[in-house]
Amino acid sequence: MSQILIRNASIVNEGRTTEGDVLIKNGRIERTGENITLPGNYREIDATGLHLLPGAIDDQVHFREPGFTNKATIATEARAAVAGGVTSFMEMPNTNPPALTQEILEEKYKIAANNSVANYSFFMGVANDNSDEVLRTNARKRDVCGVKIFMGSSTGNMLVDNYLTLNRIFSESELLIATHCEDERIIKANKEKYPDADNVSYHPLIRDAEACFESSFSAVQLAKKHNSRLHILHISTAREIQLFSNMLPLADKRITAEVCVHHLHFTADDYARYGNLIKCNPAIKAPENKTALWEALLDDRLDVIATDHAPHTWEEKQLPYQQAPAGVPLVQHGLPLMLQYVKEGKITIEKVAEKMSHAPAQCFSIAERGYIREGYFADLVLVDINRPQEVTKKNILYKCGWSPFEGHSFPASIIYTLVNGEVAYEHGNVNDTVRGQRLSFNR
Repeated sequence: MSQILIRNASIVNEGRTTEGDVLIKNGRIERTGENITLPGNYREIDATGLHLLPGAIDDQVHFREPGFTNKATIATEARAAVAGGVTSFMEMPNTNPPALTQEILEEKYKIAANNSVANYSFFMGVANDNSDEVLRTNARKRDVCGVKIFMGSSTGNMLVDNYLTLNRIFSESELLIATHCEDERIIKANKEKYPDADNVSYHPLIRDAEACFESSFSAVQLAKKHNSRLHILHISTAREIQLFSNMLPLADKRITAEVCVHHLHFTADDYARYGNLIKCNPAIKAPENKTALWEALLDDRLDVIATDHAPHTWEEKQLPYQQAPAGVPLVQHGLPLMLQYVKEGKITIEKVAEKMSHAPAQCFSIAERGYIREGYFADLVLVDINRPQEVTKKNILYKCGWSPFEGHSFPASIIYTLVNGEVAYEHGNVNDTVRGQRLSFNR
Protein backbone atom coordinates (compact mmCIF):
# COMPACT_ATOMS: atom_id res chain seq x y z
CA MET A 1 0.00 0.00 0.00
CA SER A 2 1.39 3.40 -0.97
CA GLN A 3 2.41 6.08 1.47
CA ILE A 4 0.45 9.31 1.84
CA LEU A 5 1.80 12.46 3.44
CA ILE A 6 -0.77 15.04 4.53
CA ARG A 7 1.00 18.39 4.91
CA ASN A 8 0.12 21.62 6.67
CA ALA A 9 -3.16 20.50 8.21
CA SER A 10 -4.96 21.94 11.20
CA ILE A 11 -5.13 18.65 13.14
CA VAL A 12 -8.20 18.35 15.38
CA ASN A 13 -7.67 15.64 17.95
CA GLU A 14 -8.31 14.98 21.65
CA GLY A 15 -9.48 18.47 22.51
CA ARG A 16 -6.77 20.40 20.66
CA THR A 17 -6.09 21.83 17.22
CA THR A 18 -2.45 21.90 16.15
CA GLU A 19 -0.69 22.57 12.88
CA GLY A 20 1.30 19.76 11.35
CA ASP A 21 1.74 16.80 9.05
CA VAL A 22 0.52 13.21 9.12
CA LEU A 23 2.34 10.35 7.44
CA ILE A 24 0.27 7.30 6.48
CA LYS A 25 1.86 3.96 5.69
CA ASN A 26 0.30 0.53 5.19
CA GLY A 27 -3.12 1.81 6.15
CA ARG A 28 -2.08 3.27 9.48
CA ILE A 29 -0.85 6.55 10.88
CA GLU A 30 2.90 6.15 10.85
CA ARG A 31 3.86 9.52 12.24
CA THR A 32 2.47 12.92 13.21
CA GLY A 33 4.54 16.04 13.56
CA GLU A 34 5.90 19.11 11.82
CA ASN A 35 7.88 19.25 8.58
CA ILE A 36 7.91 15.48 8.01
CA THR A 37 10.23 14.42 5.20
CA LEU A 38 10.71 11.00 3.66
CA PRO A 39 12.44 9.44 0.68
CA GLY A 40 10.87 7.38 -2.07
CA ASN A 41 7.51 7.50 -3.77
CA TYR A 42 4.50 8.78 -1.91
CA ARG A 43 1.39 10.83 -2.51
CA GLU A 44 1.33 14.26 -0.95
CA ILE A 45 -1.90 16.02 0.00
CA ASP A 46 -1.52 19.73 0.65
CA ALA A 47 -3.95 20.44 3.48
CA THR A 48 -3.18 24.14 3.81
CA GLY A 49 -6.35 25.82 5.02
CA LEU A 50 -8.03 22.49 5.82
CA HIS A 51 -8.90 20.83 9.12
CA LEU A 52 -8.00 17.18 9.60
CA LEU A 53 -10.36 15.24 11.85
CA PRO A 54 -10.59 11.56 12.74
CA GLY A 55 -13.23 9.99 10.53
CA ALA A 56 -16.70 10.09 12.00
CA ILE A 57 -18.04 6.83 13.47
CA ASP A 58 -21.81 6.61 13.08
CA ASP A 59 -23.12 4.19 15.70
CA GLN A 60 -26.67 4.08 14.31
CA VAL A 61 -27.58 3.62 10.65
CA HIS A 62 -30.18 1.64 8.71
CA PHE A 63 -28.77 0.57 5.34
CA ARG A 64 -31.80 -1.65 4.56
CA GLU A 65 -29.98 -4.67 3.14
CA PRO A 66 -31.13 -7.42 2.94
CA GLY A 67 -34.79 -7.11 2.03
CA PHE A 68 -35.38 -3.42 1.38
CA THR A 69 -32.86 -2.77 -1.38
CA ASN A 70 -35.35 -0.57 -3.26
CA LYS A 71 -34.64 1.99 -0.51
CA ALA A 72 -30.91 1.47 0.05
CA THR A 73 -28.06 -1.01 -0.02
CA ILE A 74 -24.94 -1.33 2.06
CA ALA A 75 -22.93 -0.29 -1.00
CA THR A 76 -24.93 2.84 -1.83
CA GLU A 77 -25.22 4.14 1.71
CA ALA A 78 -21.55 3.46 2.50
CA ARG A 79 -20.72 5.66 -0.50
CA ALA A 80 -22.91 8.40 0.96
CA ALA A 81 -21.23 7.88 4.33
CA VAL A 82 -17.68 8.52 3.10
CA ALA A 83 -18.93 11.53 1.12
CA GLY A 84 -20.07 12.84 4.50
CA GLY A 85 -16.82 12.12 6.32
CA VAL A 86 -18.09 8.94 8.00
CA THR A 87 -15.42 6.23 7.87
CA SER A 88 -17.13 3.58 10.04
CA PHE A 89 -20.75 2.66 10.66
CA MET A 90 -22.74 0.34 12.91
CA GLU A 91 -25.92 -0.91 11.26
CA MET A 92 -29.22 -1.93 12.81
CA PRO A 93 -30.89 -5.36 12.63
CA ASN A 94 -34.38 -4.42 11.36
CA THR A 95 -33.79 -5.66 7.83
CA ASN A 96 -35.70 -8.44 6.03
CA PRO A 97 -35.06 -10.98 7.31
CA PRO A 98 -34.12 -9.28 10.57
CA ALA A 99 -30.71 -10.12 12.03
CA LEU A 100 -32.07 -12.45 14.73
CA THR A 101 -29.72 -15.38 14.16
CA GLN A 102 -25.96 -15.66 13.99
CA GLU A 103 -26.22 -16.90 10.40
CA ILE A 104 -28.25 -13.93 9.17
CA LEU A 105 -25.94 -11.56 11.05
CA GLU A 106 -22.92 -13.09 9.36
CA GLU A 107 -24.56 -12.78 5.93
CA LYS A 108 -24.67 -9.02 6.43
CA TYR A 109 -20.96 -9.00 7.20
CA LYS A 110 -20.31 -10.88 3.95
CA ILE A 111 -22.31 -8.33 1.96
CA ALA A 112 -20.34 -5.49 3.54
CA ALA A 113 -16.98 -7.19 2.96
CA ASN A 114 -17.76 -7.33 -0.74
CA ASN A 115 -19.43 -3.95 -1.17
CA SER A 116 -18.75 -1.37 1.56
CA VAL A 117 -16.29 1.46 0.98
CA ALA A 118 -16.51 2.29 4.71
CA ASN A 119 -15.65 0.19 7.77
CA TYR A 120 -18.60 -1.66 9.26
CA SER A 121 -20.18 -3.55 12.11
CA PHE A 122 -23.71 -4.92 12.62
CA PHE A 123 -25.90 -5.23 15.69
CA MET A 124 -27.40 -8.54 16.72
CA GLY A 125 -31.16 -8.14 16.98
CA VAL A 126 -33.32 -9.12 19.95
CA ALA A 127 -36.87 -10.51 19.67
CA ASN A 128 -39.22 -11.79 22.35
CA ASP A 129 -38.23 -15.38 21.57
CA ASN A 130 -34.54 -15.48 20.58
CA SER A 131 -32.69 -14.99 23.89
CA ASP A 132 -30.57 -18.11 23.47
CA GLU A 133 -29.48 -16.96 20.01
CA VAL A 134 -28.69 -13.43 21.19
CA LEU A 135 -26.55 -14.70 24.03
CA ARG A 136 -24.47 -16.74 21.59
CA THR A 137 -23.10 -13.34 20.59
CA ASN A 138 -21.18 -13.24 23.89
CA ALA A 139 -18.62 -15.52 22.27
CA ARG A 140 -18.18 -12.90 19.52
CA LYS A 141 -17.76 -9.81 21.63
CA ARG A 142 -14.55 -8.87 19.82
CA ASP A 143 -16.17 -8.72 16.37
CA VAL A 144 -19.79 -7.59 16.91
CA CYS A 145 -20.59 -4.04 18.05
CA GLY A 146 -23.51 -4.91 20.33
CA VAL A 147 -27.06 -6.14 20.65
CA LYS A 148 -30.06 -3.98 19.76
CA ILE A 149 -33.38 -3.98 21.56
CA PHE A 150 -36.42 -2.14 20.23
CA MET A 151 -38.19 -1.29 23.49
CA GLY A 152 -40.63 0.61 21.29
CA SER A 153 -41.91 -0.40 17.86
CA SER A 154 -40.44 1.20 14.76
CA THR A 155 -39.66 0.17 11.20
CA GLY A 156 -39.43 -3.62 11.02
CA ASN A 157 -41.85 -4.66 13.78
CA MET A 158 -39.16 -5.87 16.20
CA LEU A 159 -40.79 -4.71 19.43
CA VAL A 160 -39.50 -6.53 22.52
CA ASP A 161 -42.05 -6.22 25.33
CA ASN A 162 -41.56 -9.51 27.19
CA TYR A 163 -40.10 -8.65 30.60
CA LEU A 164 -38.51 -12.07 31.00
CA THR A 165 -36.67 -11.61 27.70
CA LEU A 166 -35.53 -8.12 28.64
CA ASN A 167 -34.40 -9.21 32.09
CA ARG A 168 -32.41 -12.11 30.68
CA ILE A 169 -30.63 -10.03 28.03
CA PHE A 170 -29.78 -7.28 30.52
CA SER A 171 -28.51 -9.80 33.06
CA GLU A 172 -26.51 -12.07 30.73
CA SER A 173 -25.30 -10.03 27.75
CA GLU A 174 -21.57 -9.34 27.81
CA LEU A 175 -21.90 -6.89 24.93
CA LEU A 176 -23.14 -3.33 24.90
CA ILE A 177 -26.95 -3.20 24.78
CA ALA A 178 -28.29 -0.45 22.53
CA THR A 179 -31.96 0.46 22.95
CA HIS A 180 -34.68 2.28 21.06
CA CYS A 181 -36.85 3.54 23.91
CA GLU A 182 -40.53 4.43 23.44
CA ASP A 183 -43.27 2.97 25.64
CA GLU A 184 -45.73 1.11 23.43
CA ARG A 185 -48.65 1.31 25.87
CA ILE A 186 -48.40 5.10 26.03
CA ILE A 187 -48.16 5.37 22.25
CA LYS A 188 -51.25 3.17 21.85
CA ALA A 189 -53.20 5.30 24.35
CA ASN A 190 -52.16 8.46 22.53
CA LYS A 191 -53.34 7.05 19.21
CA GLU A 192 -56.75 6.50 20.77
CA LYS A 193 -56.65 10.08 22.07
CA TYR A 194 -56.05 11.40 18.54
CA PRO A 195 -58.14 9.10 16.32
CA ASP A 196 -58.39 11.71 13.56
CA ALA A 197 -54.66 12.40 13.32
CA ASP A 198 -54.23 13.16 9.64
CA ASN A 199 -50.90 15.00 9.41
CA VAL A 200 -47.41 14.71 10.83
CA SER A 201 -47.89 17.51 13.36
CA TYR A 202 -49.61 14.86 15.50
CA HIS A 203 -46.50 12.68 15.51
CA PRO A 204 -44.83 14.24 18.61
CA LEU A 205 -48.20 14.12 20.41
CA ILE A 206 -48.63 10.40 19.75
CA ARG A 207 -45.00 9.43 20.30
CA ASP A 208 -44.63 11.95 23.09
CA ALA A 209 -42.06 12.81 25.75
CA GLU A 210 -43.76 10.61 28.34
CA ALA A 211 -43.46 7.56 26.07
CA CYS A 212 -39.75 8.23 25.62
CA PHE A 213 -39.06 8.89 29.29
CA GLU A 214 -40.93 5.88 30.67
CA SER A 215 -39.16 3.49 28.30
CA SER A 216 -35.71 5.03 28.87
CA PHE A 217 -36.33 4.95 32.63
CA SER A 218 -37.16 1.23 32.41
CA ALA A 219 -33.98 0.55 30.45
CA VAL A 220 -31.87 2.46 32.98
CA GLN A 221 -33.47 0.58 35.88
CA LEU A 222 -32.73 -2.77 34.24
CA ALA A 223 -29.14 -1.72 33.54
CA LYS A 224 -28.59 -0.57 37.10
CA LYS A 225 -30.11 -3.77 38.46
CA HIS A 226 -27.73 -5.95 36.45
CA ASN A 227 -24.77 -3.56 35.95
CA SER A 228 -25.34 -3.88 32.19
CA ARG A 229 -23.48 -1.82 29.62
CA LEU A 230 -26.39 0.25 28.27
CA HIS A 231 -26.36 2.79 25.44
CA ILE A 232 -29.68 4.54 24.80
CA LEU A 233 -30.07 5.72 21.23
CA HIS A 234 -31.54 8.96 19.83
CA ILE A 235 -32.52 10.81 23.00
CA SER A 236 -35.15 13.35 21.94
CA THR A 237 -36.63 14.93 25.09
CA ALA A 238 -35.61 17.28 27.86
CA ARG A 239 -37.16 14.96 30.43
CA GLU A 240 -34.94 11.98 29.55
CA ILE A 241 -31.77 13.96 30.19
CA GLN A 242 -32.23 13.65 33.95
CA LEU A 243 -31.44 9.94 33.54
CA PHE A 244 -27.84 10.66 32.54
CA SER A 245 -24.81 12.06 34.32
CA ASN A 246 -21.61 13.93 33.58
CA MET A 247 -20.09 13.13 36.97
CA LEU A 248 -17.93 10.32 35.60
CA PRO A 249 -15.49 10.31 32.68
CA LEU A 250 -16.87 8.50 29.65
CA ALA A 251 -14.51 5.56 30.15
CA ASP A 252 -16.14 4.84 33.53
CA LYS A 253 -19.77 5.17 32.49
CA ARG A 254 -21.93 2.04 32.35
CA ILE A 255 -24.92 3.97 30.97
CA THR A 256 -24.38 6.27 28.01
CA ALA A 257 -26.62 8.18 25.61
CA GLU A 258 -26.69 9.28 22.01
CA VAL A 259 -28.29 12.30 20.37
CA CYS A 260 -28.97 12.50 16.64
CA VAL A 261 -28.35 15.42 14.34
CA HIS A 262 -32.01 15.83 13.34
CA HIS A 263 -33.08 16.24 16.97
CA LEU A 264 -30.36 18.90 17.37
CA HIS A 265 -31.52 20.74 14.24
CA PHE A 266 -35.26 20.42 13.64
CA THR A 267 -38.19 21.08 15.98
CA ALA A 268 -41.92 20.40 15.77
CA ASP A 269 -42.27 23.85 14.23
CA ASP A 270 -40.57 22.45 11.10
CA TYR A 271 -43.33 19.94 10.29
CA ALA A 272 -45.23 22.70 8.50
CA ARG A 273 -42.39 23.03 6.00
CA TYR A 274 -41.05 19.48 5.70
CA GLY A 275 -44.08 17.30 6.46
CA ASN A 276 -43.42 13.57 6.37
CA LEU A 277 -39.83 14.15 5.21
CA ILE A 278 -38.85 14.61 8.86
CA LYS A 279 -41.22 12.02 10.30
CA CYS A 280 -39.01 9.74 12.41
CA ASN A 281 -39.09 7.63 15.56
CA PRO A 282 -38.65 8.95 18.16
CA ALA A 283 -40.43 12.04 16.92
CA ILE A 284 -38.90 15.48 16.51
CA LYS A 285 -40.52 17.44 19.32
CA ALA A 286 -41.21 20.94 20.63
CA PRO A 287 -38.36 23.52 20.59
CA GLU A 288 -37.62 23.36 24.32
CA ASN A 289 -36.41 19.80 23.83
CA LYS A 290 -33.85 20.87 21.23
CA THR A 291 -32.56 23.53 23.64
CA ALA A 292 -32.17 20.97 26.42
CA LEU A 293 -30.45 18.46 24.11
CA TRP A 294 -27.84 21.03 23.13
CA GLU A 295 -27.16 21.90 26.77
CA ALA A 296 -26.74 18.23 27.68
CA LEU A 297 -24.51 17.56 24.69
CA LEU A 298 -22.18 20.39 25.54
CA ASP A 299 -21.90 19.47 29.23
CA ASP A 300 -21.38 15.75 28.47
CA ARG A 301 -24.60 14.27 29.81
CA LEU A 302 -25.11 13.16 26.20
CA ASP A 303 -22.09 11.29 24.91
CA VAL A 304 -22.36 10.59 21.18
CA ILE A 305 -23.69 12.33 18.06
CA ALA A 306 -25.07 9.99 15.37
CA THR A 307 -27.47 10.22 12.43
CA ASP A 308 -29.94 7.31 12.67
CA HIS A 309 -29.75 7.36 8.86
CA ALA A 310 -33.01 5.71 7.76
CA PRO A 311 -33.91 6.09 4.07
CA HIS A 312 -37.30 5.48 2.48
CA THR A 313 -38.35 6.15 -1.09
CA TRP A 314 -39.73 9.53 -2.08
CA GLU A 315 -43.00 7.86 -3.06
CA GLU A 316 -43.38 6.32 0.40
CA LYS A 317 -42.82 9.68 2.06
CA GLN A 318 -45.63 11.21 -0.03
CA LEU A 319 -48.20 8.86 1.46
CA PRO A 320 -50.70 10.15 4.05
CA TYR A 321 -49.25 10.64 7.52
CA GLN A 322 -50.45 7.36 9.01
CA GLN A 323 -49.08 5.32 6.09
CA ALA A 324 -45.80 7.18 5.49
CA PRO A 325 -42.83 5.35 7.07
CA ALA A 326 -40.66 6.95 9.74
CA GLY A 327 -37.02 7.70 9.01
CA VAL A 328 -34.75 10.34 7.47
CA PRO A 329 -31.63 9.87 5.26
CA LEU A 330 -28.80 11.73 7.02
CA VAL A 331 -25.44 9.91 6.95
CA GLN A 332 -24.00 12.13 4.18
CA HIS A 333 -24.99 15.37 5.87
CA GLY A 334 -24.53 14.82 9.61
CA LEU A 335 -20.94 16.06 9.83
CA PRO A 336 -21.53 19.02 7.46
CA LEU A 337 -24.49 20.02 9.65
CA MET A 338 -22.37 19.93 12.79
CA LEU A 339 -19.67 21.96 11.03
CA GLN A 340 -22.38 24.51 10.28
CA TYR A 341 -22.96 24.78 14.02
CA VAL A 342 -19.19 25.21 14.46
CA LYS A 343 -19.33 28.17 12.10
CA GLU A 344 -22.29 29.56 14.05
CA GLY A 345 -20.37 29.29 17.33
CA LYS A 346 -22.75 26.76 18.84
CA ILE A 347 -20.09 24.05 19.31
CA THR A 348 -16.33 23.84 18.83
CA ILE A 349 -14.75 21.72 16.13
CA GLU A 350 -12.85 19.88 18.87
CA LYS A 351 -16.16 18.96 20.51
CA VAL A 352 -17.51 17.70 17.18
CA ALA A 353 -14.49 15.39 16.83
CA GLU A 354 -15.04 14.22 20.41
CA LYS A 355 -18.73 13.41 20.00
CA MET A 356 -18.59 11.96 16.47
CA SER A 357 -15.25 10.11 16.58
CA HIS A 358 -13.59 9.74 19.98
CA ALA A 359 -16.73 9.01 22.01
CA PRO A 360 -18.19 6.32 19.71
CA ALA A 361 -14.81 4.59 19.66
CA GLN A 362 -14.64 4.71 23.46
CA CYS A 363 -18.29 3.79 24.09
CA PHE A 364 -18.06 0.68 21.93
CA SER A 365 -14.39 -0.12 22.73
CA ILE A 366 -13.49 0.00 19.04
CA ALA A 367 -9.91 -1.10 18.47
CA GLU A 368 -7.42 1.44 17.07
CA ARG A 369 -9.87 3.90 15.51
CA GLY A 370 -11.51 7.19 16.35
CA TYR A 371 -8.35 9.18 17.08
CA ILE A 372 -5.40 10.64 15.18
CA ARG A 373 -2.73 8.59 16.91
CA GLU A 374 0.44 6.95 15.67
CA GLY A 375 -0.25 3.26 15.07
CA TYR A 376 -4.00 3.72 14.64
CA PHE A 377 -5.83 3.03 11.40
CA ALA A 378 -5.77 6.06 9.11
CA ASP A 379 -9.50 6.82 9.10
CA LEU A 380 -9.41 10.54 8.44
CA VAL A 381 -11.44 13.39 6.98
CA LEU A 382 -10.18 16.71 5.61
CA VAL A 383 -12.74 19.51 5.70
CA ASP A 384 -12.77 23.07 4.46
CA ILE A 385 -14.83 25.03 6.95
CA ASN A 386 -14.87 28.02 4.61
CA ARG A 387 -16.05 26.33 1.40
CA PRO A 388 -19.85 26.30 1.09
CA GLN A 389 -21.60 23.41 -0.62
CA GLU A 390 -25.22 23.34 -1.71
CA VAL A 391 -27.11 20.07 -1.42
CA THR A 392 -28.53 19.18 -4.84
CA LYS A 393 -30.06 16.15 -6.53
CA LYS A 394 -26.76 15.72 -8.35
CA ASN A 395 -24.61 15.36 -5.23
CA ILE A 396 -27.03 13.41 -2.99
CA LEU A 397 -25.64 9.86 -2.92
CA TYR A 398 -28.44 8.11 -1.01
CA LYS A 399 -30.17 5.51 -3.15
CA CYS A 400 -33.50 7.07 -2.23
CA GLY A 401 -32.30 10.22 -4.01
CA TRP A 402 -33.66 12.85 -1.63
CA SER A 403 -32.71 14.76 1.50
CA PRO A 404 -34.55 17.26 3.71
CA PHE A 405 -31.47 19.44 3.18
CA GLU A 406 -31.90 19.66 -0.59
CA GLY A 407 -31.46 23.31 -1.58
CA HIS A 408 -29.62 24.10 1.67
CA SER A 409 -26.06 25.38 1.48
CA PHE A 410 -23.74 24.13 4.20
CA PRO A 411 -20.90 26.59 4.97
CA ALA A 412 -18.30 23.78 5.11
CA SER A 413 -17.36 20.96 2.74
CA ILE A 414 -15.87 17.49 3.00
CA ILE A 415 -12.79 17.49 0.74
CA TYR A 416 -11.11 14.11 1.39
CA THR A 417 -12.11 11.00 3.31
CA LEU A 418 -9.52 8.29 3.96
CA VAL A 419 -10.50 4.80 5.04
CA ASN A 420 -7.66 2.59 6.31
CA GLY A 421 -5.16 4.87 4.62
CA GLU A 422 -6.86 4.84 1.21
CA VAL A 423 -8.54 7.85 -0.34
CA ALA A 424 -12.19 6.81 -0.43
CA TYR A 425 -13.61 10.23 -1.31
CA GLU A 426 -11.91 13.15 -3.01
CA HIS A 427 -13.37 16.42 -4.27
CA GLY A 428 -16.85 15.06 -4.84
CA ASN A 429 -15.89 11.61 -6.14
CA VAL A 430 -16.08 8.24 -4.39
CA ASN A 431 -13.32 5.71 -5.06
CA ASP A 432 -15.36 2.53 -5.51
CA THR A 433 -12.27 0.30 -5.44
CA VAL A 434 -11.75 0.94 -1.70
CA ARG A 435 -13.09 -1.66 0.71
CA GLY A 436 -13.63 -1.01 4.38
CA GLN A 437 -12.78 -3.43 7.15
CA ARG A 438 -14.81 -5.18 9.80
CA LEU A 439 -14.50 -3.30 13.06
CA SER A 440 -12.93 -5.11 16.00
CA PHE A 441 -13.45 -4.37 19.70
CA ASN A 442 -11.22 -4.40 22.76
CA ARG A 443 -13.48 -6.33 25.11
